[in-house]
Amino acid sequence: MTNFILKNENAVYYECGFSCDNEIFLQFGSDRFFITDGRYTVEAKEKLRGLKVVEARDVIAKAAEMLAEHKIKKLHYDPNDFTVAEFEKLKASKYTYFEPAPDFSKKKRIIKSNKEIKLIREAVRRGEAAFDRFALWLRRNALNKNEKRLQFECAAIMQNYGELDLSFDPIVAVNENAAKPHAFPTDREVKIGSLILVDAGVKYERYCSDRTRVAEYNSEIGFDKKAQSFLSSKRQKVYDTVLKAQEKAIRAAKPGVKACDIDKAAREVIEKAGFGKYFVHSTGHGVGLDIHELPVISAKSETIIEENMIFTIEPGIYLPGEFGVRIEDMVRIAPTRAVVL
Repeated sequence: MTNFILKNENAVYYECGFSCDNEIFLQFGSDRFFITDGRYTVEAKEKLRGLKVVEARDVIAKAAEMLAEHKIKKLHYDPNDFTVAEFEKLKASKYTYFEPAPDFSKKKRIIKSNKEIKLIREAVRRGEAAFDRFALWLRRNALNKNEKRLQFECAAIMQNYGELDLSFDPIVAVNENAAKPHAFPTDREVKIGSLILVDAGVKYERYCSDRTRVAEYNSEIGFDKKAQSFLSSKRQKVYDTVLKAQEKAIRAAKPGVKACDIDKAAREVIEKAGFGKYFVHSTGHGVGLDIHELPVISAKSETIIEENMIFTIEPGIYLPGEFGVRIEDMVRIAPTRAVVL
């Protein structure tokens, strides 16, 4: 792809190692340009090498002007990057044909480099340590606290009180609320024996981690072991089914298989146990600079899995009005198998 334009922060960062909240990245053959406003030009010039930093109040209008100046006949763009209003302004360059290329940056990033793998591993390591710290807080403080307080504390602990950024707002759901895959916190309080679902992650040098664990609240609650015990036989059956589904999907993940076959491996276990209609999302998603990247591990995905792809495997069962269970880990595809990070 010779000529292209980017606006998404993470896509721009991947290309040049710097981004901000008002920018355009242009590549015309071997010439590269970073357009931003006066708030960021000094830092951009300090951090960027091998491209030209262009200052403009209106970065979209400036990009259109530069397309005309350089007589660019064809430009690839991601339609997900731009609003309708921005794209209409960009098309002021009548000379240029705009070729839509949805998710082309994510497609470039689907295979992780060795450097990226190291950064993601470190994000996962720090995220795991934060889960342990949050489990300690739960043991000491969670009784009679509501989900809103739990989510607040989880976010602070995951960030290590300002040291790290979050991959996303943590999900901390108790009992019936855990039956909602992306639950919002409520005033529901924790009691002895409450089921608690925690889905959270942190960033390390912009690369994300993502993990989900479920446990019952008591004085020994922890997330370090996947094997969990529950007072209710139904909870135990659901949890063990999800764990078995995840383990089967991890075994199925290897170079050469289709993403849909990994999803199928997990789904078959859950369907066989009689909970098929309660598994309401895909089995996983890629993780990198964005928390949701390629590949998508779903029933419809024909993507062929390749070495050094990194994605989640996170089957779940959600029983409305009762509880939900999701178990999530990130895996890297090694030469012959998936390795849990």
